[in-house]
Amino acid sequence: MKKSGIILLVTLFWTNIFAQNTDINILKDINLNRNVQLDGVFRGITDSATPVSFGIPIALLGIGLLKKDSTLKQNAWNIGTAVMVSVAISTALKYATNRDRPFVTYPFIQKLTEGGSPSFPSGHTTEAFALATSLSIAYPKWYVIAPSFVWASAVGYSRLDLGVHYPSDVLAGAILGSGSAYLSYKLNKWINKKYTSKKHHSFL
Repeated sequence: MKKSGIILLVTLFWTNIFAQNTDINILKDINLNRNVQLDGVFRGITDSATPVSFGIPIALLGIGLLKKDSTLKQNAWNIGTAVMVSVAISTALKYATNRDRPFVTYPFIQKLTEGGSPSFPSGHTTEAFALATSLSIAYPKWYVIAPSFVWASAVGYSRLDLGVHYPSDVLAGAILGSGSAYLSYKLNKWINKKYTSKKHHSFL
């Protein structure tokens, strides 16, 4: 039993070392071999994450109120809720894991934008994928889905290009954003169903 426990610990140790080496090697290839002429473009993409993620549901809500469109207002609420939930979970995970940014641990990584909070997961990527997923659920058309996920992926890649996140941070952010958006959609759907059923019975 003791021998198997030692083997397990050694395996976990080397797995962790291998994963960390892969993480920094991928980041190093992207960050140090980047096209510097695109630095401004990727800064713009990374800076678009929060304004777009919160701006779209707010705009949809405004249009829904003006047009008195209940479906549009509900979609705006679902999308906004998904983004806010993903940000809350991402922030909690950041401070729970408290992982240093790559440019702190590896000074050769070139930091080209803001990156002050803990590294894991990527908050920008989380909210971008939360928006892309919730938009795709609300409007399941290729001309909504494709641009949404291309933009979200570009946000994730920009965090690597600009040297402020590890690949694992970005991957976790994409999974977290998409997952929280899907769960928020399911939860909102369940709440609406319960509310509609309760309202229906109150009229009987």
